[in-house]
Amino acid sequence: MKKNNSQLSTLNSQLNKPKLRFKEFSGEWEKSPLGHYFSFKNGINATKEQYGKGYKFINVLDIINNNIITHEKIIGSVGVSESIFNKNIVEYGDILFQRSSEVREEAGQSNVYLDKEKPATFGGFVIRGKAKRKYYPEFVHYMLKTNIARKEITTKSNGSTRYNVGQETLSEVNIYIPSISEQQKIASFLTSVDKKIELLTQKEKLLKEYKKGIMQKIFSQKIRFKADDSSEFPEWVEKKLGDYLIHKSDRNKNFGDSLVLSVSNKKGFITQGEQFDGYEVASKDLSNYKIVNKDDYAYNPSRINVGSIARLKNIDQGVVSPMYVVFKAKETLNNIFFDNLIQTHLFKHLVIVNCSGSVRDSLGFDDMCSFKIKLPCLEEQTKIASFLSAIDSKVEQVTKQLEHTKEFKKGLLQQMFV
Repeated sequence: MKKNNSQLSTLNSQLNKPKLRFKEFSGEWEKSPLGHYFSFKNGINATKEQYGKGYKFINVLDIINNNIITHEKIIGSVGVSESIFNKNIVEYGDILFQRSSEVREEAGQSNVYLDKEKPATFGGFVIRGKAKRKYYPEFVHYMLKTNIARKEITTKSNGSTRYNVGQETLSEVNIYIPSISEQQKIASFLTSVDKKIELLTQKEKLLKEYKKGIMQKIFSQKIRFKADDSSEFPEWVEKKLGDYLIHKSDRNKNFGDSLVLSVSNKKGFITQGEQFDGYEVASKDLSNYKIVNKDDYAYNPSRINVGSIARLKNIDQGVVSPMYVVFKAKETLNNIFFDNLIQTHLFKHLVIVNCSGSVRDSLGFDDMCSFKIKLPCLEEQTKIASFLSAIDSKVEQVTKQLEHTKEFKKGLLQQMFV
């Protein structure tokens, strides 16, 4: 990556020239409508009976869910005659567009077909762009993902309940194209960034799967830890979870304005603004809201069945809605050990079994306290917590690298194109 970076130079803002460019290239890029480079066609509208057999069939999900499209990545298939297939063939270098979306920003999303060996066909909700003149496919693929190109496409979309992009619309979208050699250089560089993203994504996935497998063995006691002097820890003891928890219901009467928090099933504690996309839904009077201190746990009784339970880790204090249950762990329960316990299949199963309610399933604090679970002594809990924390640190490190690389690519897309 560093070697390629050294070949790039930053330019002053000039007409029809990118801000970031490889040093051996100069001159303005050519402005042309997409219709100058592509002829467009809508795909096959088949009957239900035709799906699930025959030729590989590109649909909208293939466009959205893949970085690039190859024959083996295509999900569906369709049974059509050879003549229909040939009229709707997708070959190496063809560009595929999503015809419509409920959200304007997603209309006309695109992808590129990069399989040199096996052709495919495409569906009626997809538009195929086939070459009328020479271009470098990967370059066009990346160019169409830039903010400028996306804005060109989405602003030309039309509709009310769904936003549509047609062949004529795409033909009129203006793009800027450099020489083939510069197209290839840019595409090769961005492809190397994508490969790094792919490797980091795979590494993150494998680490998470490894932790999931290890946790299953630890909490089923197939893996046991030993004390520092190599002696065996006592057998795990079945107790009610309530023996390890303390209920809290302190109200916000004397604190006035406070940070209002919610608990999500993916990110744990988040601000209310994050939970509701910037909207404030809390009461103006927060005096009855429950106080949550660092290392306290909280959950909405009607959302715990989807995993919305978490410990407050990075904030000293906040408040949550009065409907939330707030509690903390006793000294006999390691917080990190319990953080992992609530992610296990056993805990989730107990939540589902014990949820009650006619309108929405819910779980009160007393219900949680009634859970019977086998737990190790505090010393073994601490050993387990340290081991799992080490894995979490590795996952976090890879996740940060992945996010940084994605942001790096995002910046390149905006600076390496006109």
